[in-house]
Amino acid sequence: MLVPHHSHFGAFYAEVQDGRLVGVKPHERDPDPSRLIEALPAAVYSPARIAQPMVREGWLARGRGAGVGGLGAGRGREPFVPVSWDRALDLVAGELARVKREHGHDAIMGGSQGWGSAGLFHDARAQTRRFLSCFGGFVDQDSNYSFGAALKFLPHVLGSAQSVTGPLTSWSSIARHARLLVLFGGANPKNTQVAKGGRVEHTVDGWMRALKRAGVEVVNVSPVHDDGPDAASAQWLPIRPNTDTALMLGLVHTLVSSKLHDEAFLARYCAGFERVRAYVMGETDGEPKDAQWAAGITGIAADTIRSLAHRMAQTRTMVSASWSLQRADHGEQPYWALILLASCLGQIGLPGGGFGFGYGSAAGIAESPLAYGPPAMEVMSNPLNRAIPAARITDCLLNPGAAYEYNGKSATFPEIRLVYWAGGNPFHHHQDTNRLRAAWQRPDTIIVHEPWWTATARHADIVLPATTTLERNDIGAAHRDCFVVSMQQAIAPVGQARSDYGIFSDLAQRLGCAEAYTAGRDESAWLRHIYDRWCERLRTNETPPPDFDTFWSAGLIELPRRGEDYVFLSEFRADPANRKLATPSGKIELYSERIAGFGYADCPPHATWLEPIEWLGSAQSKTYPFHLVSGQPRYRLHSQMDGGPVSALGKVAGREAVAINPADAVRRGIKEGDVVRVFNARGSCLGGATLTESVTPGVLRLSCGAWYDPDDQAVCVHGNANVLTYDRGTSRLGQGPSSATTLVDIERWTAPVPPVRAFVPPRMVEQV
Repeated sequence: MLVPHHSHFGAFYAEVQDGRLVGVKPHERDPDPSRLIEALPAAVYSPARIAQPMVREGWLARGRGAGVGGLGAGRGREPFVPVSWDRALDLVAGELARVKREHGHDAIMGGSQGWGSAGLFHDARAQTRRFLSCFGGFVDQDSNYSFGAALKFLPHVLGSAQSVTGPLTSWSSIARHARLLVLFGGANPKNTQVAKGGRVEHTVDGWMRALKRAGVEVVNVSPVHDDGPDAASAQWLPIRPNTDTALMLGLVHTLVSSKLHDEAFLARYCAGFERVRAYVMGETDGEPKDAQWAAGITGIAADTIRSLAHRMAQTRTMVSASWSLQRADHGEQPYWALILLASCLGQIGLPGGGFGFGYGSAAGIAESPLAYGPPAMEVMSNPLNRAIPAARITDCLLNPGAAYEYNGKSATFPEIRLVYWAGGNPFHHHQDTNRLRAAWQRPDTIIVHEPWWTATARHADIVLPATTTLERNDIGAAHRDCFVVSMQQAIAPVGQARSDYGIFSDLAQRLGCAEAYTAGRDESAWLRHIYDRWCERLRTNETPPPDFDTFWSAGLIELPRRGEDYVFLSEFRADPANRKLATPSGKIELYSERIAGFGYADCPPHATWLEPIEWLGSAQSKTYPFHLVSGQPRYRLHSQMDGGPVSALGKVAGREAVAINPADAVRRGIKEGDVVRVFNARGSCLGGATLTESVTPGVLRLSCGAWYDPDDQAVCVHGNANVLTYDRGTSRLGQGPSSATTLVDIERWTAPVPPVRAFVPPRMVEQV
């Protein structure tokens, strides 16, 4: 039997025999299906599935509220006690009620940062927020880890964050009209195989081939050759990590000094160019940001920089920066510098020209917008109306009451007594895992919903087994995709797993807020409600969607797009007087008076080269001479399904692969397949060495997402990159993660190699 279903990495059919998932089949509408779907059967029946509700032994035996250094110190170390669902739910409800009564709602953090699983209704973050809002409120997280700094910074400069969230100028427009595409941070094809909420048709590889056929030159500016799309035959410009801002300023200096900048565009569409021009030309600080200056920082020859600037000015050019560039110390600056560069070229709003962020960071970001949006789950407001920046969770837990600044405002961190986490995996996506682990000991109680024994589940007090998408019904849809998919339940729940909605419904009943949470609907009624409400909301001349039953049986419906080509900021360019941007000037703010008013030294009021706290030009590089690049993995999505057969394709010596340039490997006595230790002052991990010319000398590539597996000395024996990454906000404005700003060292591991136990369930004991 084939059952239609959906995931972040594509639509597929679940192959079911005798009630068991035995395989998957890609959807026929997908020209380039992701092989990540092949990992699903093994993930569903993984030995790491959580079989029933579990409670940490120390928490159950000694009671709650023991305080710092007491009860929480056993998290991640003590065994678990299996309990019944009724007892587990009573314990959870009792703790929520106690913390609310003794400390108030601002002592409860509702955590769900991360991708969770696909599906509109069973989205874990949405359900967690809804439940805790019905309960009376909670401390939420604002922004995200993917492009959090950009979300806060870009509205000051462009009036919105569309240039990072999409839609961007479409691939079709670039293929037809551009002659040069310059990708700062590359556009790695593996990233375009995934999209939050799902993607039915994977088309980016086809567009890369179309660019090549059309004669569009593609330049990959990255320390990693593989970041360039092979299908487009990209030219590689190796660059020192975290120096893209300097390169862009060098390009701008060349344009201005050669009188190749578009003065008319800058005067009509931009505000503040003269002030930033004075900085670039060295009039304000005596340091011209010319190609020679940029060459000394970036490692790219001055003649190459000057040549690239001339190529950009002489033809229709699109410039892009990956999401990863803003996940760094002062991560706002490369984005502002790219906007400055594109403004000097004067092609913003023209077909195939201009700029956009994230062309290679996710699927669907560069396609024409939909004629109307897909269905969506209702959002319930949080009565507490309090949130901290997403990437500042550790700071919050470690420093209750401490003041911080964020996007022009001041606030203090609350004292969190209870963390409720469902969906996402902070022990994957948060920086400096050892620091997080220390902070994670401080709350009285941590409650986690999870299908698998991730590190987050292992570091919880109460663990409630959650279903996977294949064990429930849902609707798959994403705002960048033109398909809506019926995600039909393929198999019965494994073990004692329950859906997040089912868990929260039972808790709401115990806590007296069931009617507010469920609205009297079960899963089936909610799916119909979401779909029917969407149909009623549509006001369009297009053919209306079919009724729910027709959609459900068909398995998929397609939504229309507005047109084939889309050009970002075309309306603004055509009529800047009547299509003003939502900035104070109504124009592109190359100098921001508003940001100047914040007085942030770590985010000046125009694009500026600010030396990162760690980079290959710093004094620290003498101690830690390698820059760590920890991008997304090729064979999984973040940390999802790491224990499966597809993720194993990227492992070396049974742990995460560490890519090193052969010249560096020779100097360190490292051979292909060796187990190596990567380390700095924050932590260390083991990985398997792979030698490749695709990374520049002085750079190591260790993909993120390996399940955290510390030994007794806190060395992650499996290769989790975040034991190494730097944990400080990008700036006081964006407060995004700075994980890309990380220096390390590497050595061959000569001691006995410890086993990887990340996928072995923790020890269980029966309650005495």
